Amino acid sequence: MSVENLEPFGARLRHAMDTRGQLCVGIDPHAALLTSWGLNDDVAGLERFTRTVVEALADRVAVLKPQSAFFERFGSKGIAVLERAVADARAAGALVLMDAKRGDIGSTMAAYAATFLDKDSPLFSDAVTVSPYLGFGSLRPALDAARISGAGVFVLALTSNPEGAEVQRATAADGRSLAQVMLDHIAAENAGERPLGSVGAVVGATLGEAGADLDVNGPLLAPGIGAQGATPAGLPALFGSAVGNVLPSVSRDVLRHGPDAAGLRDAAARFADEVRVAVAG
Repeated sequence: MSVENLEPFGARLRHAMDTRGQLCVGIDPHAALLTSWGLNDDVAGLERFTRTVVEALADRVAVLKPQSAFFERFGSKGIAVLERAVADARAAGALVLMDAKRGDIGSTMAAYAATFLDKDSPLFSDAVTVSPYLGFGSLRPALDAARISGAGVFVLALTSNPEGAEVQRATAADGRSLAQVMLDHIAAENAGERPLGSVGAVVGATLGEAGADLDVNGPLLAPGIGAQGATPAGLPALFGSAVGNVLPSVSRDVLRHGPDAAGLRDAAARFADEVRVAVAG
């Protein structure tokens, strides 16, 4: 599909989840993972690892999520590997969610948006993760750029790391948690969108309970499945009526089955099946 004629991200993601299953697989080339695959922790190892994952999974999973930091650590050569991975994954039919967690203001936020959400950028992705804790309004350049290009934005709301609670569970002047403030902003951005809005929220699957209204009419990226302790079976209790819009994300518990391509495919298929059963109730 030409990027000039992209449907809104929410519609494309809904179709991908309905046809390929509700699953996002992270591409996280940790040094330890490279070593476990018998690869060196260098650009050559990074390239081999990334190409293997993309070739094994991009034609079957709904979303691939490269973690930008693991490529950036190798400088320009690492970014070149990331550019190729994004292009190859999208060409094979996967949606690419760039896990960059960018957050800034004004022209700097606009530059981040141009990097990941401008269709002419070599790192153009179907969606990007962003941090709203400089104020939701600081995300406007990214939100506007995504709308123009048919891309999506996933906003950090209730993250799985324990440290996040001191900010996200803090109380705003009107009594809402800061996380709920962000979720309400997301819902406002998605108002009236069908079948699904293009502004998503990041809500950790490892949370014991949400303590917030997750009905944002948009996708809910749920990291933490697998190695971090969350399971697909626990998704309905956490997400309730919004569970059909959840995009569970797993990384290490799929990637550890490499470098064998069949092992990667089988692991991803198992998680997708477990999510399907859990969501179906």
